[in-house]
Amino acid sequence: MSHSSSPKRFLVTGTAGFIGSSVTDALLAAGNAVVGVDNFDPFYDEAIKRANMRDHLKSPSFSFLHGDICDADGLQKSLRDLSIESSNAGGFDAIIHIAAKAGVRPSIEDPIAYQEVNVRGTQNMLELARRLRVKQFVFASSSSVYGVNPNVPWREEDAVLKPISPYASTKVSGELLGHVYSHLYGIRFVGLRFFTVYGPRQRPDLAINKFARLIRSGRSIPVFGDGSTRRDYTYIDDIVAGVVAATTYSESNYEIFNLGNNQTVSLSELIASLEDVLGRKASIERLSEQPGDVPQTWADVSKAKEYLNYRPSTDLRTGLARFAKWSNNT
Repeated sequence: MSHSSSPKRFLVTGTAGFIGSSVTDALLAAGNAVVGVDNFDPFYDEAIKRANMRDHLKSPSFSFLHGDICDADGLQKSLRDLSIESSNAGGFDAIIHIAAKAGVRPSIEDPIAYQEVNVRGTQNMLELARRLRVKQFVFASSSSVYGVNPNVPWREEDAVLKPISPYASTKVSGELLGHVYSHLYGIRFVGLRFFTVYGPRQRPDLAINKFARLIRSGRSIPVFGDGSTRRDYTYIDDIVAGVVAATTYSESNYEIFNLGNNQTVSLSELIASLEDVLGRKASIERLSEQPGDVPQTWADVSKAKEYLNYRPSTDLRTGLARFAKWSNNT
């Protein structure tokens, strides 16, 4: 999306979170208008989310709604108050739906809340798209939908999804709801399966952020299993480029894309790389494997490359160095 293209208007849910705020930055930087929605879910400190939004709030092209995707009527009323709702296309070129209750392990503790927010909340946003006649809906899905799938790297064509956590099942449900709305109402639904996103603003509960804090403070880091679990770590800027590209995808009315880095790194290798960029050794506390965690994730990104011109270009070492620099300054 270049400055030369005419500015567009986007509704971004989860605008104060790690990925949502980064997407919002990119959209605003390209000269677009953004209405951001967030309810400051208490999963982690609201102050972190407010810091993520600091620059957006300075932009005249950004409007913030403190709202909840589970309250469809309240959200619609707030949009009406912003004078955005109108009879012609609702004023949005696309809805980018990133808001969700996040995390595999917490979803096992509280599955009902995850179902409520991630499934009903997504349906509410699709209903909003229908009512406002928004034609493009970009949905943040997750690599966790693949579950324990030995056919790596994972491809979108792998039809049999076997999620092993409530969180993963809610993301499958979101994709399927998208298919319903695409079929019935002609809303173009683009589902993006994110693979372990990291970088500046990463959520404090996620491994890289948590490990960096513990290593810096000389405390031991919890390692579940023997360190052989593997993840396809994807740098935030690469993910953002994929999300922005998805807002203009038009080849079909329903499509799912993997957004990963197309390589897989073991937990032991990740820790070694972190030690390297932080210049400190990690002390490791070995714990048993966690239920709901898949042994590996690995994305085949050839489809996103072909249709979204998606080209992840940040290697782990570079991404971790940028993250370390950011976390040093926060």
